[in-house]
Amino acid sequence: MKIAFLLFFIAATTYACAQKQGEIINVKEVHRIESVLASDDMRGRRAGTPDIDRAAGFIAEEFRKAGLQPIKENSFLQKFSMVNAQLVSLKAEIDGGEINPKNVIVNTFDREVKIDEKSGYEIRYINSDETLRERLEDILQAKKNMIVFVDTSFSRIFPRLSAFNGQTFTSDEEKHNTIVYILGHYRPKEFKIKAEHNLNETKYANIVGILPGKSKKNEYVIFSAHYDHLGIARQPQNGDSIYNGANDDAAGTTAVIMLANYFKKINNNERTLVFAAFTAEEIGGYGSQYFSKQYDPEQVIAMFNIEMIGTESKWGKNSAYITGYDKTNMGAILQKNLKGSAFTFHPDPYPAENLFYRSDNATLARLGVPAHTISTAKMDGEPNYHRVSDEVSSLDLANMTEIIKAIAVSSKTIVAGKDTPTRVKQ
Repeated sequence: MKIAFLLFFIAATTYACAQKQGEIINVKEVHRIESVLASDDMRGRRAGTPDIDRAAGFIAEEFRKAGLQPIKENSFLQKFSMVNAQLVSLKAEIDGGEINPKNVIVNTFDREVKIDEKSGYEIRYINSDETLRERLEDILQAKKNMIVFVDTSFSRIFPRLSAFNGQTFTSDEEKHNTIVYILGHYRPKEFKIKAEHNLNETKYANIVGILPGKSKKNEYVIFSAHYDHLGIARQPQNGDSIYNGANDDAAGTTAVIMLANYFKKINNNERTLVFAAFTAEEIGGYGSQYFSKQYDPEQVIAMFNIEMIGTESKWGKNSAYITGYDKTNMGAILQKNLKGSAFTFHPDPYPAENLFYRSDNATLARLGVPAHTISTAKMDGEPNYHRVSDEVSSLDLANMTEIIKAIAVSSKTIVAGKDTPTRVKQ
């Protein structure tokens, strides 16, 4: 009798949970959110433009309505800026002789740089018998002001060192260092280097909401997607110039909002849940990089990054794949939690594409976090990928809804603190 009652209780509980999930995660809500994010009014949601601000405001309002806590004070916006330095003028002298500017590279984020032998810069050399890449890694990791003399045997690839200037986050507390590379055989007693730059600053914002854990508040589970896309096409295609990005990645962002609603309403998360919509994925992944710098990777238990789930996978409906499946046991945990359902998670079928390190999960994954991307995108044939035809009408919203439900169910033991995925194998 007790066994029969227990079986009845389990069945009834399972049915109630499934019923509640179906009420919260439903096609009507998926369509509503997706249609707003991928509408023409959003003008392609290009990062760094006013157009993406409308999408940011909508996502923040959805997080507020879901009952999430804002990331900072009363705002869900995780703001940051990036600066790019462009050289305007350069003059360098060593022991009284002027150096050809082509043989000098100044990597800095200061408008004006004035250096001489009394400036306290560390002097280093890259010799012909050394590996350039290894030496550069040492130099960059030191994060010191340096003058680096590079042997002329590296003259062919010397200009590429300017690429290390790139862009950087201006909101970092740490002071950015300056590195000057000089091509040639020098052991200088005196030197003077003067460089001027234009600094171009662009402002960005991730949208982040928090659902505090009950017993494991300092253990974080992240659900994420990028909400930016490509903006407006220079040349209209069949009369359309807006990259709506319905699948890439309004679909993933819709999933994050739906999951935020779901987990808030069922209210059983022992670990703290972080819901993040990243900016600037399409132009370098800057949003997820900045976000990742705000967390101790040892406290991040898992990351569910969701990208392009609006079309059927190569296996058809009720299926998706997980990038980097074999790097942790997270995929096995998700499959265990889906036992008895019609849904299946598969390993990434496109290993040659290196998808694990190409999406917003990559920064935390490199730090050992079980951070994976869930997708259905057919990388050998998505007809609307990065085209203006990526519109809501091209999506299978019913199947997309089932994928979101599968993520909710499969993550339950991780959210509840019962399962902890293994760390990433590099």
